[in-house]
Amino acid sequence: MSAPARASAVRAVPASPIAGTRHRPLPIPSVRLVGGPLAVWQQRNGEDTIPHCIEQLEVYGVLDNFRRLLGESDAEFRGLVFADSDLYKVIEAVAWEIARTRTRAFDSWLDDVIALVARVQEPSGYVDTWIQGVAPEKKFAALEWTHEMYVAGHLIQAAVALVRADGRTDLLDVARRLADLLVERFGPGGQDGICGHPEIETALVELYRLTGERAYLDLASRMIDLRGHGLLPVGSLGAHYFQDHRPVRESTAAVGHAVRQLYLNAGVTDVFLETGDDSLLRAMDAQWGSAHDRKMYLSGAFGSRHRDEAFGDDYELPSERAYAETCATVADLLWTWRMLLADGRAGAARYAETIEREVHNALAAAVDATGTRFFYANPLQLRRDHHSEENAPRERASWYACACCPPNIARTVAALSAYVATVADGALWLHQLADAEIDLPAELGTGTVRVITDYPADGRIEIRVEGDVVPGAELSVRIPGWSPRSTVVGPHGPRGRDGDGYARVPLEPGARYVLDLDLTPRLTTAHHRVDALRAAVAVERGPVVYCVEQADLDAPLDVDDLAVLPAPITVGERDTLVLTCRVINAAGGLYGPDTATDFGDEHTVTAIPFSTWGNRAPGPMRVWLPRAPR
Repeated sequence: MSAPARASAVRAVPASPIAGTRHRPLPIPSVRLVGGPLAVWQQRNGEDTIPHCIEQLEVYGVLDNFRRLLGESDAEFRGLVFADSDLYKVIEAVAWEIARTRTRAFDSWLDDVIALVARVQEPSGYVDTWIQGVAPEKKFAALEWTHEMYVAGHLIQAAVALVRADGRTDLLDVARRLADLLVERFGPGGQDGICGHPEIETALVELYRLTGERAYLDLASRMIDLRGHGLLPVGSLGAHYFQDHRPVRESTAAVGHAVRQLYLNAGVTDVFLETGDDSLLRAMDAQWGSAHDRKMYLSGAFGSRHRDEAFGDDYELPSERAYAETCATVADLLWTWRMLLADGRAGAARYAETIEREVHNALAAAVDATGTRFFYANPLQLRRDHHSEENAPRERASWYACACCPPNIARTVAALSAYVATVADGALWLHQLADAEIDLPAELGTGTVRVITDYPADGRIEIRVEGDVVPGAELSVRIPGWSPRSTVVGPHGPRGRDGDGYARVPLEPGARYVLDLDLTPRLTTAHHRVDALRAAVAVERGPVVYCVEQADLDAPLDVDDLAVLPAPITVGERDTLVLTCRVINAAGGLYGPDTATDFGDEHTVTAIPFSTWGNRAPGPMRVWLPRAPR
């Protein structure tokens, strides 16, 4: 194992400044989540989720798929064609955990699994256990289904993460041989080919950023240019499913398989960040509006159709049939972060607020309080008689036959601190309001910014500047759109929310700033075109979406018979809310005359954060409730 000095543990940092880009990420070790719910989550992820994922790789045969190729296992191939990617995502999770904590607990496991992958790799650089052991005749011959480049992408990202986190290059050696094979096979003058499941694009850009090898960036650009020209035999699913229906620069709507679209967009935005190709950013601006202004669930989830795991039409957002795959939220977080880095037109606030919504709601709901049970689909309503499906069960599962989501959660949570702050325009930008310590980058000083808060349970955020700061440096603090009148109060008086959604204050040694956000619970309505949510409301407090769960209702109350009254909402114990509801008379036929709804008595009911539902007993749950007249 080669171990040069540890590289900077940064996610998605452009190799060179591009006109129109503003923000630069900070290394993961430079931003430490030290308190509050995100720090607790990261600790649980490192102590419970990652070890659980490692254990499941053995239980479900992922490592045996490698061993059987070496004659070290008699087991048949197990899992789906892309099972190798589960291993690579877990390796990436371990890498970011090393960057975060400097733990050495996973070293021997890394030694074993990286050596295993290296021994399976062919002299050409090719490595994919399903192709090598089950269907060698399909090597690069059925790109619409084999996921070969998708798997390669996750291998490359794991390798890059290990170098950035720990200076470890043994997996990078494997990844570069595979990437060089892809360049030789699919680069200029080679085969025209794209993967049915995008992911390789962003991985190649990250490898370029690490190594400086231009061929990797050029291949990512070429694959983006080739998409939308009918290279994939799409079959009954149609070209939209694969995002092969239209060239990327002409695609203005988020369509098809949600995870594939969002991973593709992350790669496209990465190529813009490196090349400055403005036509790519224009397409991504349009796509971002399509996905977030017309197709995103309130929780920060995506994908309204179980069939094809796909985006639906504009405003097609059914609560109980939401597919809302966890991986789609992860993919969008990766894309939205890159759009924030490219900020120069729309402003960073809308991207930062989307990341906040995703982290505190859809992503948090996808894993239980033990860190070892997961949701694949994340509906916003569960009916009493919901038919449990393999990837949409009534309760969380410890693993899945298609296990893409659990390790995706693990790698994302391990790297959460990457999304807290950036440096741009001579200022430290605080995007996520979390209890954290942030080491200033060299151009701003050698000090630390300490953020002290119990947000989002409490709206008070205190910021202290410690150590040396470069004269003239500034601090930009995001003030959420749901609390627009809040101000950052410091030595120079209050500063309010500018047009870009941030309050800008001097970054001075010893300075202390306080931001008090309005966390008054509020009722939210959906756009009138969302037919599934007409005359319904949801409850939010700060960035947190709430739901009513049957576990909190006394018999005979049923969550599906509640209607919210326009009465004050109060804060209860343990971050719960208390709503006033009336009971709808559930008697009568399926249809009847157009008469006034028969409401029963008033009741106060408890609402809990959507992120915590399903931790007690499986049962009905609703985010959106009908609105009742007084």
